[in-house]
Amino acid sequence: MTTTTWTERLRELGIALPTVATPAAAYLPAVRTGNLVYTSGQLPLIDGVCTTVGKLGDTVTVDQGADAARLCTLNGLAAVHDLVGLDTVVRVVKVVGFVSSAAGFIQQPQVIDGSSKFLGEVFGEAGRHARSAVGLAELPRGSAVEVEFVFEV
Repeated sequence: MTTTTWTERLRELGIALPTVATPAAAYLPAVRTGNLVYTSGQLPLIDGVCTTVGKLGDTVTVDQGADAARLCTLNGLAAVHDLVGLDTVVRVVKVVGFVSSAAGFIQQPQVIDGSSKFLGEVFGEAGRHARSAVGLAELPRGSAVEVEFVFEV
């Protein structure tokens, strides 16, 4: 990688961090303990509006779900940046992706790849992580995807 900071890398990619979404209940967008930052589940929100609602395998395609996972990741990066500054990140440790799934839908890993691939674009080798991709009946706001993260700082 030719840059020295993650924020420079985002600028190279033409990506601006959004404003951190206001929590919908009694929780924080991100919390630091020791050298780890945990984010709350991130939805594919733009200006407080969920951009991808419905179920994978029904009204939402795998490509749409992967794009939503990428947006969840951007929102997660914003939460980390707001708490500790993105340039303090040493590596991505864990990604947990939740996919609102119609009966019989089994491509949750391909949906959450939208997040994993984006983290690779931003962090390179430091973006490689452990991961879970889970299918669920419903998610908050009817969202098709929700993703949470653990970062080492």
